[in-house]
Amino acid sequence: MIELNPENESFSFNRPGSEALYTVKDILKIEVAPALGCTEPVAIALGAAAAATALPPGKITSIEVSVDPNIYKNGMAVSIPGSGGLSGLDTAAALGAFGGNPELKLEVLESVSAEAVNQARAFLAADKVQVKLLPNQRGIYIRTKVSTDTDSAQSIIRDIHDNIVSLTLNDQELLTEQADKDGKTSGSGGLAELEVWLKRLSLTQLLELLDNLDSEDRKFIEEGVTVNLRLADYGLKHGSGLGIGKTLERLVRQRMISRDMILDARILTSSASDARMDGVKLPAMSSAGSGNHGLTAILPIWAVKNYVECSHDTVIEAIALSHILTAYVKAHTGRLSAICGCSIAAGAGAAAGITYLLGGDVQHIAGAIKNITQDLAGIICDGAKAGCSLKLATAAGAATQAALFSLQGVSVKPTDGIIGLSPEQTMQNVGTLSTQGMIEMDRTILSIMLNKKFSI
Repeated sequence: MIELNPENESFSFNRPGSEALYTVKDILKIEVAPALGCTEPVAIALGAAAAATALPPGKITSIEVSVDPNIYKNGMAVSIPGSGGLSGLDTAAALGAFGGNPELKLEVLESVSAEAVNQARAFLAADKVQVKLLPNQRGIYIRTKVSTDTDSAQSIIRDIHDNIVSLTLNDQELLTEQADKDGKTSGSGGLAELEVWLKRLSLTQLLELLDNLDSEDRKFIEEGVTVNLRLADYGLKHGSGLGIGKTLERLVRQRMISRDMILDARILTSSASDARMDGVKLPAMSSAGSGNHGLTAILPIWAVKNYVECSHDTVIEAIALSHILTAYVKAHTGRLSAICGCSIAAGAGAAAGITYLLGGDVQHIAGAIKNITQDLAGIICDGAKAGCSLKLATAAGAATQAALFSLQGVSVKPTDGIIGLSPEQTMQNVGTLSTQGMIEMDRTILSIMLNKKFSI
């Protein structure tokens, strides 16, 4: 019998004679997808590519992009795949307009050629891309206008990085949202409905979702492992970005530190982030709208499996649980915020997945979530950049440690700080901290970053 969330006793996970509103397949469909490059500049590239594709043939004369503060913050400093080391929101827009394929969604830049890069460079040098910050806009919002001498097209992305809600040509709407065969939309409405549903579930109910994993779901999760391992292998081989993963491995070889499951989780996860943040042209399997979330949700679990006796099915189930918990936490904190989601959302997901992998029950998983929340809740998000690899290394190690502590009976007490009586209440508290308590901090972070940018 599935227990009810004490704070929502009227809610029934599976009412007699009816199916649950969503399944694990729906969560994976809406929340997990391959993404080439950091999702904020990629979303800008997607908006520009969609607008440019809508235009009749002609020479592009200008691009105007208006974005919310968090898109601006996360797109300022990260390298863009296939650009030869370029970065910036204006660069992302130009690359998308001149070489992006909007049909590829978050892999829009896969189609960018060397010629398109050269066109984008010349366009940027001519100062034909304008980027505007919309300081009062909350939530993901990207408006992109691409013009020629005779026509202009505009796209609007809202709430989800690849959710194009409007596409116009000369002010005439071209886009209508389509629902799938079950009546669910994959756009912002689908996410909003999913998040409302997720927030009503207890941890036990979230765990029960694993019972519905089918062969298609398992294959998709395995593909995510393969995709993210490819990034990790590249980062370890080439020492990309800051080279955090490669440095940790070198320290092992020099016998400065010792290899264990915590360190292996840190090495694997940070090396993948090193490659991704350096603009390597390899996709990541994202989770809850972020490639780095996907790396954190998947790779620590994959590293820990080498230290325990477990079946392949159990590993896949652990990763599925990690994706579910990541989505659950993000439903409380919001898609983008002042809190580092890799640490607190994907970190909680990884902690839950590792605990499951190590044979823990729902109480152990609850303890692991509380442990990592107490440990990492204060880590800020100061934009996407090479230094994110340090945070992913921390999150991967802390997730493993949180699981091990909980399995040994160590669990933070509800009298401590923001920790609640239950993991559900703890995540609600984190959500309140993120959506209410840290709004001014987010503005301050962006202000510091802007001042630094304009003073360099």
